[in-house]
Amino acid sequence: MTRASLDKQPHEVASMFDNVAKRYDLTNDVLSLGQDRRWRGEVARAVDARPAQKVLDLAAGTATSSLPFARTGAYVVPCDFSLGMLRVGKERHSRLPFTAGDATRLPFKDDTFDAVTISFGLRNVQDFDAALREMHRVTKPGGRVVICEFSHPTWAPFRTVYTEYLMRALPPVARAVSSNPDAYVYLAESIRAWPNQAGLAERLRGAGWSRVAWRNLTGGVVALHRGFKD
Repeated sequence: MTRASLDKQPHEVASMFDNVAKRYDLTNDVLSLGQDRRWRGEVARAVDARPAQKVLDLAAGTATSSLPFARTGAYVVPCDFSLGMLRVGKERHSRLPFTAGDATRLPFKDDTFDAVTISFGLRNVQDFDAALREMHRVTKPGGRVVICEFSHPTWAPFRTVYTEYLMRALPPVARAVSSNPDAYVYLAESIRAWPNQAGLAERLRGAGWSRVAWRNLTGGVVALHRGFKD
């Protein structure tokens, strides 16, 4: 892993996602062996959106992750810093209020949302501690945050196999199905550099969230973190 490849500026990361927008959902489905659908289902259950509640879906991309919340009758705002992703999402789901926004400087007032969620996007935020604080700021007292992110498998032998898949198998698969395979090399490296489950929980507490807990999915390949605003 090269540190330089992870030290991308926000505009570089945004451009990278702009370039993969049209085939992003298909590529994720292939690379995760279909598991991303299950993971997103677990996110929807953890958010537990209700009719008339306001839900902020950060790093929403094309809004695939936002649709389960909208189906409950909640008012969901898909927010992303990639204009390319937002354009593709708007073409597919024109009724959703897509909003361009930087997770570290959210364009919303204090205490606006009943729930804030982000799936597979927090590790792409340059200052994710600032993003956690911003999520806390825009959440109503009593509201919750749900974070779904790649993490560290809990069983050591599987962790070794998983790491080999990320760095050896993922790039050639990405070349076959993605318009920008270099983006997925970056994503693999960012997964390896990400804090473990307990580490992310501590960062959430540091940002002001209480009753922080997490649950491992697929043996810890993914972790679902949840917290509340007092």
